[in-house]
Amino acid sequence: MPKKTATPAPTPFPPGVAKPAVRALAAAGYSTLDQLTKARESELATLHGMGPKALAILKAALQQEGKSFRP
Repeated sequence: MPKKTATPAPTPFPPGVAKPAVRALAAAGYSTLDQLTKARESELATLHGMGPKALAILKAALQQEGKSFRP
């Protein structure tokens, strides 16, 4: 019998954002991309698990929607 592989649960954040970064965002109270418009990029960068790659992906996703991190 073939082994069933679990499909990863979708996250509210763009593909490519690593699990540690998603967990860091959740621990900080962010559950949607839109909520990140209320956060400064520098604040998110201090979260344990949040790296430059994740920040770049999130920034690009916000820009695609015409939004950005809080100045």
